[in-house]
Amino acid sequence: MADLSISEISLTREEVAAATRVLESGMLRQGKECSAFEQEFAEYTGAAHAITCANGTAALQLAYLACVKPGDEVLVPSMTFIATANMVIAAGATPILCDVDPETYLIDLADAQKRVTDKTTAIAPVHLHGNICDLDAVADFATSNDLKVVWDGAQCHGGTHDGQGVGRAADFVTYSFYPSKNMFVGEGGMVTTNDPEYDHFIRFTRAHGQTAKNHFTMFGYNLRMTDVEATIGRLQLARLDEMLEIRRANAAVLTEGLAGIEGITPQRVTENTGHAMHQYSVIVDAETFGCDRSELATALKERGIGSGVHYPSAIHEQPIWHEMYGRQDDLPVSEHLGANFLSLPVHHGMGVDDAARVVDAVAEIAAG
Repeated sequence: MADLSISEISLTREEVAAATRVLESGMLRQGKECSAFEQEFAEYTGAAHAITCANGTAALQLAYLACVKPGDEVLVPSMTFIATANMVIAAGATPILCDVDPETYLIDLADAQKRVTDKTTAIAPVHLHGNICDLDAVADFATSNDLKVVWDGAQCHGGTHDGQGVGRAADFVTYSFYPSKNMFVGEGGMVTTNDPEYDHFIRFTRAHGQTAKNHFTMFGYNLRMTDVEATIGRLQLARLDEMLEIRRANAAVLTEGLAGIEGITPQRVTENTGHAMHQYSVIVDAETFGCDRSELATALKERGIGSGVHYPSAIHEQPIWHEMYGRQDDLPVSEHLGANFLSLPVHHGMGVDDAARVVDAVAEIAAG
């Protein structure tokens, strides 16, 4: 029986052919394919504007540059990829790390509220593992504290809230098209916004602030996507719903099968949302289950089943954070998740029989 990996990364023949056509055309830089990808992605996500860029980190950087200034503070969950905080620093502001909910793994707004100061100007909720935050609750929080919202949607391609795309949310949603994501182009990113002024700022800041040929009216960077990447993205977007349907069907099998296994608790899906199922994560309670997260991962590997940890250490536990900001000991949920959660295969390269195989393996390990 073939090994079952934690992720499936492959381009279709159609995607390879499309990329080849762009390469052969010689029109490699940001151009018509990027423009078309932007229009299609905006429509799909429910946003007024979408702007392609070099990668998901660049998307965060551009969004922060548009709404924060040196000296500002931005609320960031500690349980996320470090780029969510790093790009706050790159914009000259200070990330203020918050704890997360122990069941959804998403930013804990009650904890965030305790950390608001007169310097706080933005909040950066993360749709971690594809689980969608409560857009309305965050919007209310932002309004009551006069904050901008930079949504880190690097893992939420196709996720929904109240049946609608998350691109409808203010003020920015940032996406990554890194190879591990539901949609990937190699390296690439996107920012969506519903504000025309933000659209203008980001669109030209990604290209050295050049608003006309050889005419620079803004400070900027080279953070553009290529047409080769965009043409792959367009085709992946066209089949995203199909890929999500497979992922969600696999997740349903996992959820039903794991429900009867003590010591394994899946991430709770936020109410009224459509989880993008970038990862299917569970908390492993070593005392109840019989072994810890690492031992379960090893036992699964021995049975030809991959797994992953996203992320084993929260941001505040990283050495660079200690060096820059000192140690922080008031984020217990983030630490607990990093030490105990595990991602099981759920990707669209597998089927429900494969998902059932994962359940059977976990049950066998639990039985000893």
